[in-house]
Amino acid sequence: MLVYPWNDYGGRFSPLKLAVFVSLFAPAEWVAVAYYFDLLGARPLNEAIHQIGLWTIRLIFLALAITPLRQILQMPRMIIVRRMIGVAAFVYAIIHVSLYAADQGFDLGKVASEIVLRVYLTIGFAALLGLAALAATSTDAMISRLGGRRWRRLHQFVYLIGVLAVIHYCFQSKLDLWEPTIMAGLLFWLLSYRVLARLVGVRGRLANSWLGGLSVGAALITAIGETVYFKLAFGVDPTRVLQADLSLATGVRPAAVVLAVGMLLTAAGAIRALSTRRTRPFTAA
Repeated sequence: MLVYPWNDYGGRFSPLKLAVFVSLFAPAEWVAVAYYFDLLGARPLNEAIHQIGLWTIRLIFLALAITPLRQILQMPRMIIVRRMIGVAAFVYAIIHVSLYAADQGFDLGKVASEIVLRVYLTIGFAALLGLAALAATSTDAMISRLGGRRWRRLHQFVYLIGVLAVIHYCFQSKLDLWEPTIMAGLLFWLLSYRVLARLVGVRGRLANSWLGGLSVGAALITAIGETVYFKLAFGVDPTRVLQADLSLATGVRPAAVVLAVGMLLTAAGAIRALSTRRTRPFTAA
C-alpha cells in the first residue's frame, strides 16, 4: 500500500497535509525562479544561500510552534504536519549547504576547512547534523525501533537545534540583526511556553493570562538582549536602544514584533476559548 504525504495517520486524505506539503515547496521554487531571472541582486548565488538558510530556520521555528498552536487554538489535528515540516527543514538545510559548496566551486576540502575555522559555520553544521539525526529517525519504523520514550528524548534536541540556528544566523548577519533578534525573542517564547505549560498548565495548556504575561516577558527579554548586545559589541548607550524600542522613529523594533506575535496568539486563544464555550451544548443540572 502506497503511503502518500498528504494522507493522515489512518491513510485518509488530509486537505491540511496537502496544503502544507504544497506550501513547503514554495520558498525554494521562488528562490530558483528569482535566481533564473536574475532577481537576486549583484551576488545571486550568495543571496540564494541566504534565502534558503533563512527558510531553514523559519521551518524549524514553525515545527516548534505546532505544539503551542494546536493547544492555544484547540486544534489537535495540527500535529499531523509537524513531522513533514521538520523533514522539510532538513531538506532546506541540505540545499543551503549544497549552495554554499557550489559557491566554493565544490572544493570540499575548502568547505570542510571553512566549517572548522569559522565559528558560525561550525555552529550551523552542528545544527545540520542534529536535523539529519531527527530526519533519519522520523519514520514510524524508527519510532517503533527506538521506543516512544527514547524517541521523544532524542527529538527534544530540536530545542538545541533551534538555539544553534539562531546563533548561526546572528553571527552570519553581523550588523543586520533585526530579524535574528526577532527570532531569538520568538525562540524564548516557544521554549518558555513549554516550561510554563509543564509547571502551571492545565492538561499541558496555558491559560490566556499566562500567555499574555509570557508575551510581555518575551518582548522585555528581547529588548534587554538587544540592549546588551549593542552595549558589548559597539558601546552604544543602553538608554538609546531602549528609547528606540519605545519609538517608531527608527522603525518597528524587534521587541515590538515579538510582543505583537505573542499578543496575537493570546487574542486567538481567548477567541477560541470563548467560541468553544458558546458552542458547548447546555446540560441540565
